[in-house]
Amino acid sequence: MKLSIPTLILALSLSSLAQASDGRAADLIDINKASAEQLAQALDGIGLSKARAIVEYRRVNGAFGSLESLEAIKGIGESTIANNKNRIRISK
Repeated sequence: MKLSIPTLILALSLSSLAQASDGRAADLIDINKASAEQLAQALDGIGLSKARAIVEYRRVNGAFGSLESLEAIKGIGESTIANNKNRIRISK
């Protein structure tokens, strides 16, 4: 089946809207790119102090490779990670 350009654009747009409305890509915060302010605002149990520690750790040690690697930040443990796992995305 061949799709016209306008039909293809509409299909892609609807796909993006569906993805955004189910709490997926559009709502996720990238732990390797977000500012401290963005992290503090988006994540439960992460205030500005911990968010700044995340950004500083990232600056010194490089990008996070997994959610579990956030445990290297003082005050962030398994429960904080579990509470936020559906909000975080990790870019490489």
